[in-house]
Amino acid sequence: MLPDPARAVYRRSMRGYTQDKDAYLKRLRRIEGQIRGLQRLVEEDTYCIDVLTQISAATRALQAVAIGLLEDHLGHCVAQAVEQGGPEAEAKVKEAADAVSRLVRS
Repeated sequence: MLPDPARAVYRRSMRGYTQDKDAYLKRLRRIEGQIRGLQRLVEEDTYCIDVLTQISAATRALQAVAIGLLEDHLGHCVAQAVEQGGPEAEAKVKEAADAVSRLVRS
């Protein structure tokens, strides 16, 4: 992993999702609406299976955002670090592998 100051500079200068930022924000706002809908379902004592179905849909939507961000990270941040080489490249690959591991566990 990069030392803290190097990570801070790296994170500020490289955001693979910037070109798709508006699309990500739109999707996240839609998910936020889904979550509010879930709250209403519970407040209204909606049938359990219907609530679970909506939770599943929100979970899939969040997973789709996560996969998109991961693809952007690999295609931009990791690819650029690997191109530059050195310990930063190894750190970026490790960081990406750790992120994949967290996603798989969730």
